[in-house]
Amino acid sequence: MTARLPQDAPAAPHPDLSGYYAGSAERAGFVRRLFDDTAPQYDRINSVFSLGTGAWYRRQALARAGLRPGMTVLDVACGTGLVTREALRIVGPGGTVMGLDPSAGMLAEARATGAPLLQGRAEAIPLPNGSVDMLTMGYALRHVADLSVAFAEYRRVLRPGGRVLLLEIGRPDSARALRFARFYLGRVVPALCRLTAPRAGTLMQYYWDTIEACVPADTILRHLGQAGFRDVGCETSVGIFRAYAATR
Repeated sequence: MTARLPQDAPAAPHPDLSGYYAGSAERAGFVRRLFDDTAPQYDRINSVFSLGTGAWYRRQALARAGLRPGMTVLDVACGTGLVTREALRIVGPGGTVMGLDPSAGMLAEARATGAPLLQGRAEAIPLPNGSVDMLTMGYALRHVADLSVAFAEYRRVLRPGGRVLLLEIGRPDSARALRFARFYLGRVVPALCRLTAPRAGTLMQYYWDTIEACVPADTILRHLGQAGFRDVGCETSVGIFRAYAATR
């Protein structure tokens, strides 16, 4: 897909992918419709795309980031609730986990978690200042419009000392790993998903194209620091799974 750098979004996580939408103004609508259309199949196709890391990886990442019983959590771009479910297990009955997503289809699937759900975007979170102890985002940072705006919102809704955890799939650094990822995630997974539903194949192809075009980890860390976060860092697992963490 052809990538074109938008002029009005200098902090976009990746250039516009003109093979999917005409320009920056159409990007959010395209992504929302794509997730609405694939919501019922998302958990199944995500298990293929995530190379089997699943619930264990999400739960361990949350614990390492400092999630504890009794905390209040906002899971941004919660999708079907994969991260939400693991956060609920950790915070227990004394804690609260809320899910936020722009896709009505994804929120319909996430209702099964029992968590309070909000429809909205990362760049405009409908919560008051200093209202959560931790903010999480699972494999959706590539879909925000502007990293600077989103990170400013994350800092706003976190209490002092609150933590942010951003789970992502990043472009591998080594040439060999990149060739494998391009083949498996960019070709095999979309082809397998098209057997389930045509739009699922499109979603997985779009996923890989956003991964390959995404800004490097250093750029994401720099924007977190510029937003006022401290203790900014990134852990990488098996060369592709990244967990960005920072403190308000």
